[in-house]
Amino acid sequence: MSSSLKSNESQSFSAGLRQFVSNEKWIFAKTFAKTWPHEYIVRGQVDEQLFVKLVEHIRANGYQGHFYKMEITYYDEDGLVYWTMGAPVEETTIINRCRKEQTYEYRLAHNDLPS
Repeated sequence: MSSSLKSNESQSFSAGLRQFVSNEKWIFAKTFAKTWPHEYIVRGQVDEQLFVKLVEHIRANGYQGHFYKMEITYYDEDGLVYWTMGAPVEETTIINRCRKEQTYEYRLAHNDLPS
């Protein structure tokens, strides 16, 4: 991710969000295991209030980046990158995360995109 895209106003996770992302059981996305390794949580399987707070935090403190031609709001914390697919908060059902080295922009910059 280009550091120039990062917000200067970015705030770290609150203690509650840090505990939520640490304690939640993230699901490995098997469909993309070889091409785009990442994991996700599903809204209906986790605490609703904390899920919404995490979505709002990503959007309020994240930065604009790309996945190919799609523009996405990303948020970095502790070497992991979090994102949703951009639906309105009330319609968002998935939060994704991956290691920074697995993001599109990092892999693009390092000539490491899947074929």
